Amino acid sequence: MAEPRSSQRLAGWPPVAAALALALASPTWAQAPVASPARPPPAAVGPRLTLSLADAVFLGLRDNRTIKSAYVVRAAERYDLFVAETRFRPIGAITGSAEATRAGDLRGSTLQLNPSASWLVPTGAQFDFGWARQTVRSGGNDLTTQVATLGVSQPLLRGAGLAVNAAPVRLARLQDAIDRLSLKATVSDTVSRIILAYRNLVQSQQQLVIARQSLERSRAQLATNQALIDAGRMAAADIVQTQADIAAQQVALLQAEQQRNSAQIALLALLAVDLHTDVVAADALDAKPLAVDLDQAIASALDNRPDFLSQKRAVEQARQGLILARNNRLWDVSVYGSVQRQTERGDLFDDPITGAPLAGTGLPRTSGGVGVQFRIPLGDYRPRQAEIQAETLVRTQELRLDDLRQAVEAQVRDAVQGVELAWRQVEATRLSRDLAAKTLELEREKLSAGRASNFELLTFEANLRSADLQALSASINYLNALTTLDQQLGATLDTWKIDLQAVRFTPSAARSRPDGSG
Repeated sequence: MAEPRSSQRLAGWPPVAAALALALASPTWAQAPVASPARPPPAAVGPRLTLSLADAVFLGLRDNRTIKSAYVVRAAERYDLFVAETRFRPIGAITGSAEATRAGDLRGSTLQLNPSASWLVPTGAQFDFGWARQTVRSGGNDLTTQVATLGVSQPLLRGAGLAVNAAPVRLARLQDAIDRLSLKATVSDTVSRIILAYRNLVQSQQQLVIARQSLERSRAQLATNQALIDAGRMAAADIVQTQADIAAQQVALLQAEQQRNSAQIALLALLAVDLHTDVVAADALDAKPLAVDLDQAIASALDNRPDFLSQKRAVEQARQGLILARNNRLWDVSVYGSVQRQTERGDLFDDPITGAPLAGTGLPRTSGGVGVQFRIPLGDYRPRQAEIQAETLVRTQELRLDDLRQAVEAQVRDAVQGVELAWRQVEATRLSRDLAAKTLELEREKLSAGRASNFELLTFEANLRSADLQALSASINYLNALTTLDQQLGATLDTWKIDLQAVRFTPSAARSRPDGSG
């Protein structure tokens, strides 16, 4: 059987080109409608939750598990400081015992009570007080002995002085300050993550809107092309381009829906909300320019950045450790003194005939003494080793502080420049989008008048979609650059009026910054 003439004419063409030419020459296929692919079931099937950015931050502060965990740890850290600050408070203990004995027909009992107390003072002196009372009953006779002891010891070299004895308390306070800064960093980072996740949802929602609008324009253009074909003003093969564009837009729409669903899940996870919730970002994009003074921004970062302030306190901790290391190299010399008072009273001291107390019994006896004690280590190089290690730690911590200071300045400079460049991109993309929309409108008028091709119209339609997405991306990037700048300045909590002590946040008190939040 002879081949069709169209096939004979294309016999020498490349396979791809021949197939395309045959497809364009087929009026039946060219005018076939483009079927819409089945839409996947939405990821969020639960109740609808419309949130502003301020509401999202509030929910995150209330329910985010990372923040909750940080505050649980913080409660234990506060108690550590409380324990350290009781260093110079008196401490005491009460011990006692009761024992019943039996030897044949002889029964007896022994009761003991021993309260004691000690007190360390900032000079290093240690006061110790003890009181012991013992009552022995045997064969109907009682013997009660009471002993009170007071002792004091004052170091003269190792362990002496206010600086050495207060060092553990200072170390605990510095560590508590570092822990507070760590909590601030955790809350600040989590809030920033929530903000970025919220804007990602806003962006994905807008991308979905752009995809739907573009698909609607393409379908409207398909109807226009069909009318032009029916009127004989457009070739039937030209409609294939519009149909291909509609198919591509349907794919883009499905991709946009998937991105929206992923953004919803990411935000819900940060807010610790049921993942089936259909969360919707309600805030509109409203990017406005913000002037930033670079020198003031750097100074603010050095005053507020948790990592920089933590490193400054780490330097102070190292210096306190050096004080202790140097003190431990001194000889252990101290003076001490003690006094003891003992009384005894009971039936065992009575005259067995008359029952009167024997002479010299039951009277208090007092004793005491003072002295000096010392311990001089010989051939022990460990204290010097500890001192060298402490000196090294001080130096390395100081170098880390200098390095971090430079890093903070570099990061702030980069963040400020990022904000400025991001705003210039916003202006450029807005202008590009407006021009692309005007160009497309003019091209439609030309096509209706027969002075433009369908291919050119589709090209300008693609340019408009690209300009819409670029303008959206530029606005989101600018707002995110402001959030990043807040992080680099350590001002996220101040900007959002967040009380770190009680995690109190008032949505109405949210910042009035050009980020669409207030």
